[in-house]
Amino acid sequence: MGVTEKVWSALTAMIKLEDRVTRQADALRTQQAKIEQLTERIIRIETQIDMFTTAAAVKRLRND
Repeated sequence: MGVTEKVWSALTAMIKLEDRVTRQADALRTQQAKIEQLTERIIRIETQIDMFTTAAAVKRLRND
């Protein structure tokens, strides 16, 4: 294996590695967006639960 082949092989490996890193970064961005959407959804659900709990307590107090 000559020097040229070794250099070519190293460059090819570097390009493949860069492609993998780019794909992983894209996948990470997608996952982060999904996590943020789920977090927002959980916050809305928690808010609704708090409102319903408070409304039930007020209704119970009024009926007593």
